[in-house]
Amino acid sequence: MKSKGTRNSTLFGVAIVALVVLTACSNAIQPEPGNVSSALNESKQADAGTTSTTSSVDHQLPADFPVMLYQGEELLGAGAEINFSETLSHGKPVVLNLWAGLCPPCRLEMPDFEAAHGEFGEEVILFGLDVGPFTSLGSSEEGQALLQELGVTYPAGTTTDAEVVRAYGLIGMPTTYFIKPSGEIHRQWTGLLTEEKLTELIEELIEASGAS
Repeated sequence: MKSKGTRNSTLFGVAIVALVVLTACSNAIQPEPGNVSSALNESKQADAGTTSTTSSVDHQLPADFPVMLYQGEELLGAGAEINFSETLSHGKPVVLNLWAGLCPPCRLEMPDFEAAHGEFGEEVILFGLDVGPFTSLGSSEEGQALLQELGVTYPAGTTTDAEVVRAYGLIGMPTTYFIKPSGEIHRQWTGLLTEEKLTELIEELIEASGAS
């Protein structure tokens, strides 16, 4: 039978291990401090300036942000640089997948997203946003290399706005948002998505959006 002192030592050891694991996971998805500060300052400056024209979609989204497209201009009918809200201008629901070039679960689910793109591409826009530069999980070059390696064809890109990580409540990688054409987030899924679950959630999104 273990003594009280031994049990206390064991519990203390378990607590230390749990704390180390939680700290490591949290650090892995934190934006770079300098970029977050810059983004917040730019946002404050914009608010202090003249009022800009925004759509109702902008107001429904947690935040709009600039996107530098890696691929998909021809599918979106857009240039190489857009605002994310423009993906909703087509009147379709959008599946926004936040991923990174050095994120193993992201790599695993990408072929299933590609399959879903082939199946639902006429009804839903799948968009992959590379946040690797803000999560210490790969550069934009490594993100583009992963897309090419896996043969991904759905629209994808990155952003210069580090605040998107906070605005969308990113707590793990990958994270996927199922967004109605109005810009309202219908559902958020953190972690790996299987093809079966992804299909289920896309069909649910289409139904909730009133799409045929």
